[in-house]
Amino acid sequence: MPRIAAAAYACEFLGAWSAYEAKIARWVADAAGQGAELLVFPEWAGLELATFDGRETAAGAESCIDAQTRWLPQADALHARLAAENGVHICAASALVRREDGQAVNRARLFAPSGAIGVQDKLVMTRYEREVLDIRPGDQARVFDTALGRIAIAICYDAEFPLIARAMVEAGAQIILAPSCTEGLQGYWRVRIGAQARAMEGQCITVQSPTVGRADWNEAIDVTTGAAGIFCPPDRGFPPTGILALGQIDAPGWVLADADLGAVAGVRRDGGVLNMTHWPEQQDGRLSRLETVDLRTGAARSTAAE
Repeated sequence: MPRIAAAAYACEFLGAWSAYEAKIARWVADAAGQGAELLVFPEWAGLELATFDGRETAAGAESCIDAQTRWLPQADALHARLAAENGVHICAASALVRREDGQAVNRARLFAPSGAIGVQDKLVMTRYEREVLDIRPGDQARVFDTALGRIAIAICYDAEFPLIARAMVEAGAQIILAPSCTEGLQGYWRVRIGAQARAMEGQCITVQSPTVGRADWNEAIDVTTGAAGIFCPPDRGFPPTGILALGQIDAPGWVLADADLGAVAGVRRDGGVLNMTHWPEQQDGRLSRLETVDLRTGAARSTAAE
């Protein structure tokens, strides 16, 4: 039964590697000290890396990506070391990084205590990522086998799309991490509703870790809103609300809960409902024969004929 810690994380203008190293080490030690085995940091907080090169670099759409790309290997080495020293798995804050072809992606990394690293790029871009920053989608979804269970990562907007999580669940995912970064309450609730729906549909654990607060040095995260949450199926062996733990809006810190993967297996096998098992019944041909019926005239039109 792994203990999960979801961060509500305030991005800061740190200005130097030493300040970043101390901050991440402090956060990891805090969660590990509370017995956490899986730590989840939010989307976009990798922007803190760009602050090492000054305000102008951190504020620039292209320069901040280049700075994150330069500093990411050192940040990854830090997370790998902290994972090993504390005996924990860490989903590091996602960063905007350039691939070898020069295109930028939004990348999360999962570090195991053994030194193994898993990488997941965001698959579906928001309008801001598409239209302003030209961030490219990742080309592959992954599921990671770990000592804690089988874990997948659906970064922010990805958690709003059921087929992404469904593919992960079909590959055996028991825990889906949803690091997020949202400007207002409407964005936070879209991701939270998505995360809770994915937990219900896939009969799994989902984890939302948001950025919170103000960061006037980059317009992408100048104001962010959210609450950390750990969600579950509202079924046997779990809270009827589908909420294992939930923080306060815009309150920085860790939210922790124990994730009973035995209960996940139980509801998938013999829950009050069997969402995961019954999912294919949506695809048995009935929807392809959908009819539009005009109740004013009684006329019916099948979409299959169009």
